Amino acid sequence: MTIRSLHVDTARTWRGGQNQALLTVKALRALGHPTLLVAHPDGELRRRAPQDDQLMPLAPRFEVDFHAAWKLARCVRDFRPAVIHAHDPHGVAMAALALAFSMPSPPPQLVASRRVDFALKGSRLSRAKYRQVARFICASAAIGEILTRDGIERDRIVTVHEGVDLAHVAHATPVSLHETFWLPHGAPVVLNVAALVPHKGQRHLIDAFAEVARVLPDARLVILGQGALLDPLTTQVRQLGLERHVLLPGFRIDVLSLMKTCDLFVMSSTMEGLGTSLLDAMACARPIVATATGGIPEVVEHEDTGLLVPPRDAGALAEAILTMLQDDTLARQYGAAGYERVRKRFSVERMVEETVQVYRSL
Repeated sequence: MTIRSLHVDTARTWRGGQNQALLTVKALRALGHPTLLVAHPDGELRRRAPQDDQLMPLAPRFEVDFHAAWKLARCVRDFRPAVIHAHDPHGVAMAALALAFSMPSPPPQLVASRRVDFALKGSRLSRAKYRQVARFICASAAIGEILTRDGIERDRIVTVHEGVDLAHVAHATPVSLHETFWLPHGAPVVLNVAALVPHKGQRHLIDAFAEVARVLPDARLVILGQGALLDPLTTQVRQLGLERHVLLPGFRIDVLSLMKTCDLFVMSSTMEGLGTSLLDAMACARPIVATATGGIPEVVEHEDTGLLVPPRDAGALAEAILTMLQDDTLARQYGAAGYERVRKRFSVERMVEETVQVYRSL
């Protein structure tokens, strides 16, 4: 049984959520399910999506944009999906408004992906849009628990762990971090890939790296990402005298290729829904150091696929990084175990199969 689904993501940026939306759409099409992707006309998702007639540009100017919602309502009437899958909060708002404007028979079911471990916004307007959601697809069980505490009924919540395209990762050609960023030959390289925003915790990682650099002067930290904290983090690096040790090169499109040549991948988040960059790093067989917060412990098994430390604890983070950089055998062991865990439990095929099961249950 094929299921027609319309997917909405209004973000202009490219983060884990947009990647998961694109993986979902591509995999559904490969299985023969008709899909239509609605994305921001100037966004990275639209640029990376297949450029065919199954893509509609939509640019809501704010959360409640009646003009954009009316355009989406006409699209719903024409495409007649069984399911509308909203992949970001503004997408939920647009879909809820569109259904209010136009209710075809039978009405499509509204599904909302939830990938962040933040509480739902408390305003009456923000919460009203969620009343039309038939199912919340949570990227981790930790997110589901937060929704439950926010008053969402448990029978409207299902956990579908996010997935990684192992074939795509395998085909990424390794690109040397040393050559790309002119790092010393043989220097151990630690990599962090995340938006430069407070909950990603890079300031704690930089504090930790001050200790790492004292013990291993050749060690280097590369933080790939962009965001509002670029200037404060750059200032922190300068104040700690780490200009030679910590690099902030910004956003890169060749992340997977660079990831394959790092010695250690670190996620320093203070809050994290799941952490798709962790899945990418494990698919590259990289050893992991990460914080035990949100959905991260559902991905990384402590002392099996990596080391987990408390969030905001620069001392514990430094100790774990040094342990991994100073024990090549342990690092290779964790990297191999991480790859096997991703292959068995976090493939995109498994993610889409479980997503289709959610659609069918409705």
